[in-house]
Amino acid sequence: MDLLVFAPHPDDAEIGLGGAIARHAADGYTVGIVDLTAGELSTNGTPETRQAEARAAAQVLGLALRENLGWPDGGIANTPALVRSAAETIRRHRPRAIAIPHWNDRHPDHVRASDVLASAAFASGLRRYAADGDPWRPEWICYYFINDAAAPSFVVDVSAHYDTKRAALACYRSQFAPQADDRDAVATRLTAPTFRALVESRDAQFGALAGVAFAEGVVVREPIQRATLLKHSS
Repeated sequence: MDLLVFAPHPDDAEIGLGGAIARHAADGYTVGIVDLTAGELSTNGTPETRQAEARAAAQVLGLALRENLGWPDGGIANTPALVRSAAETIRRHRPRAIAIPHWNDRHPDHVRASDVLASAAFASGLRRYAADGDPWRPEWICYYFINDAAAPSFVVDVSAHYDTKRAALACYRSQFAPQADDRDAVATRLTAPTFRALVESRDAQFGALAGVAFAEGVVVREPIQRATLLKHSS
């Protein structure tokens, strides 16, 4: 696996990195998404509906795999059991890079997931860590934005793949566009047109800063090494 993206809930990976995921897959990299929960506390939709939507989005994005770890929605915490679950997932798929939510976010599950996953990425590389699978440490951890954004370490130009991101998000009708005949659906922050506008305006802002139409920002905690001070090296 080249890139493994962890998402607290189905649709989080698409919100934050849908364009980059589509670009990597189109460029021939093997990309997977691991959803931590089924989003069972969501105001709209059922776990079964959200699973079906996630599968549809996986097809749109061209994923090599998508799986769900079945963690409790609203109950993510840095416990030995959840760290082991994530570490075993990393060992099983042996990704070159992993992407996890940024540690600063308005949703408590996103913040806690970031903490658990960072711990798991470290533990999975320890030879004596008691978990299934051979030790494996990804080359690096990329933190992506879901709700909030900060200064990125770098951005990925996703302009050519932005329609794919839009199509993947459109798969989550229960979250973003409940149907009129769904009597159980209620208005939420996600169903408002302003939410999609917020996502696109963030990606457009990152893009404008980089001189492209749309870009997605990523944070890494270690220095990024370059061979020269020139912007484009031969």
